[in-house]
Amino acid sequence: MDIAEKVAYLKGLTEGLDLDAESKEGKLFAAIIDVLDEMAIEIEDIETACDDMSDQIDAVDEDLAAVEEILYDEDEEDDDCCDCCDCDDDAVYEIECPECHDIIYLDDEMIEDGSILCPNCKTELEFDFDDCDDDCDCGCGCKDDEEE
Repeated sequence: MDIAEKVAYLKGLTEGLDLDAESKEGKLFAAIIDVLDEMAIEIEDIETACDDMSDQIDAVDEDLAAVEEILYDEDEEDDDCCDCCDCDDDAVYEIECPECHDIIYLDDEMIEDGSILCPNCKTELEFDFDDCDDDCDCGCGCKDDEEE
């Protein structure tokens, strides 16, 4: 039995007492039953809203789980295609200009060019790829960079 049914039962009991609606006791019971009835309606509305919110939260949780699976699966993959070099496609490198000591951020494309001009003092900065293993057959292009 839910709250609304219990309030209806109390209302029936009160009507069964045959109290005079104009007496003090009759007015009191009628007012109490009316308040209980309104409270039961409000509680049912709140329960319905909570059920709807719970459904929405479950849907968002499922969507978030799918997004997390995509994000974390990509993060768990080894971005390095081999152990001989760091060929992370999204890598950003930080260097300091030896002349002006300005910090410069480079990506792989900028490094592959072999040199850049410092944006601050225009000093030419050259990059050396001597750290890569000559026997690299990983397909990342580091062996090709050395041959050029």
